[in-house]
Amino acid sequence: MKPQRTGRDRLDGLRDDLRRFAAERDWDQFHTPKNLAMALAGEAGEVIEHFQWLTPEQSASLDAEARGAVAEELADVLLYLVRLADVLEVDLAEAAVRKMAINAGRYPAAKARGRADKYDRL
Repeated sequence: MKPQRTGRDRLDGLRDDLRRFAAERDWDQFHTPKNLAMALAGEAGEVIEHFQWLTPEQSASLDAEARGAVAEELADVLLYLVRLADVLEVDLAEAAVRKMAINAGRYPAAKARGRADKYDRL
């Protein structure tokens, strides 16, 4: 049985699993940044399809079947994102932490609380 991973270890483990998965199938030749970015966008579009035409209330209360389908599409988005970051040698966890710090500066809680305005309009 595999030991449970937590936090960053899970993301690194997922990256390593994806590397092996692609290598075993000789897919590295297809996993160019362009192809992975396009696949990522396509999968994000498939997430959107599940919410298209729903009201905000309906989108927040999906039934179990729809939630399961959305979960699979979200997993596809995550897998392509992690693979793209790996191919580009981007430490995704580190990049996310950096971006959160930037966003904290752009959207101070005192100014941004309860507002959906872009940072240059706060």
